[in-house]
Amino acid sequence: MRLVTYRKGTSRPRLGALAGEAVLDLGALAVDLARERGTVRHGRGGVPATVQALVEGGPAALAVAREAVGHGEAILGTHGSGGLAERRLGAPAARVRLQAPIPRPARNVFCLGRNYREHAAERGAEAPPHPVFFTKAPECVVGPGADVVHHPVTSELDYEVELAVVIGAEGRDIPRERALEHVFGYTIVNDVTARDLQKRHGQWFKGKSLDTFCPMGPVLVTADEIPDPQTLAVALRVNGETRQASHTSKMIFPVDECIAVLSQGFTLRPGDVIATGTPEGVGAATGRFLKAGDRMEAEVERIGVLANRIVAPRP
Repeated sequence: MRLVTYRKGTSRPRLGALAGEAVLDLGALAVDLARERGTVRHGRGGVPATVQALVEGGPAALAVAREAVGHGEAILGTHGSGGLAERRLGAPAARVRLQAPIPRPARNVFCLGRNYREHAAERGAEAPPHPVFFTKAPECVVGPGADVVHHPVTSELDYEVELAVVIGAEGRDIPRERALEHVFGYTIVNDVTARDLQKRHGQWFKGKSLDTFCPMGPVLVTADEIPDPQTLAVALRVNGETRQASHTSKMIFPVDECIAVLSQGFTLRPGDVIATGTPEGVGAATGRFLKAGDRMEAEVERIGVLANRIVAPRP
């Protein structure tokens, strides 16, 4: 499934799934399906209201969501997106506004530093012997199409395309061979960074956690659709020009190892996000930093394109 959080007009955010050029309303579809079966006439039909709640709901909630998606795809195949919209079971994707799949992660946004050998080299560093972890503030998460503010505190604004993992099953001291069993799904994170703040403060949190510095999305692809996360092409374009182009097979520490090491003595919980590092080609290596008006497109194979624009701060 390709899960989304979306809004239509001024309505509250809703849990949906992308199906071709349509967004399915999973709550409405679950109720509609239950009514057809004569099992319920109110509520949400067992589907949680948010992606976070769906992740926390485990296999039972996921199974209900899959049934709702199947019901929506059947209607879509027969009546098209107009039929979905007429029955208030979904809408054409062009008529909704996607948000980050998990708009404000309840817990943590973990990140991997220097997890591609070529990126470490372009930053003048050796490949690390162990995974390098840091965090971004969950409050800086924004969705696809959202503006990223070029705050006046920085003159060295940079981009970083990253495959991101969303944890689904709680665990501590997770063995590497079972690590992927704890993954709910995958999305894209653009680890926007103020390089001068990194240097000034001698750590990474401040320069990576300014408001709007964590674009995420556009969808959360469930793990069954990406059984091996080390098989994905990654790229980032600025104003249509490719700046980064690599492959997750080039990670120094693969996803399963990152999860295993991070969980040593530390409990990972549903909804935790792990951004797995960026490849070579960042602006800091060339001196080509972002400016207001630039458009970034972060792409990961089998997930999609996360597009955001750089804007000047508003008064």
